[in-house]
Amino acid sequence: MPRKFFDQKLQSLSRDLVEVGSVVNGRIGDAIEALRAMDPDLAAGVVAGDQEINETEQRIEQECVSLLALQQPIATDLRVITSCLKIITDIERVADQCADICEIIAIGELRANSMLISHVIRMMETARGMFGRAMDVFLSRDVQAARGVCKEDDAVDSMFSKIVLEVCSSITQSPQDVVREVDLMFIAKYVERMADHATNIAEWVIYMETGEHPDLNAG
Repeated sequence: MPRKFFDQKLQSLSRDLVEVGSVVNGRIGDAIEALRAMDPDLAAGVVAGDQEINETEQRIEQECVSLLALQQPIATDLRVITSCLKIITDIERVADQCADICEIIAIGELRANSMLISHVIRMMETARGMFGRAMDVFLSRDVQAARGVCKEDDAVDSMFSKIVLEVCSSITQSPQDVVREVDLMFIAKYVERMADHATNIAEWVIYMETGEHPDLNAG
């Protein structure tokens, strides 16, 4: 494969990742709105759209494998391709978590307008911001900005810990609502994982540019 054509394929791969990242960012926004409005139809739409993301993940993975098979990539190319393989997995996992959250919303047993839900929504908005910035640094290859994304994970972890305490307190006060409150805790855990995946994406950007893969998501 001529080098120029190979470079065009790498650029196309990056564009595909950015495009699916944009779609998933929109899914996070839909999940937030579904939770805010307790809209089961919007939630069901997010769940139904998850298969599309799965198919896109498989297509991009095949693109990566083809690039590895058709060319003997130099070290920097290998870093880009292997990082893209990892990043598409993280993007797909975020989409899965959106679908998991929306499955809970679609059941319709959460209590609308509770203070706990407002806290979870704020956590989701923070995680969405992280994911969007992680995709931005994938496009810009800005290592310093990527490290900044990773640092934001502490804020999401802190929010998660507070929500867990609030859920436990609510269950103690109203044990009859235990199922509903546990569902909310599951949602918060899915959101916490979204932030972890955003951190992973940023770490892979650092690896692409430096050859070093830091673990900035420990603990």
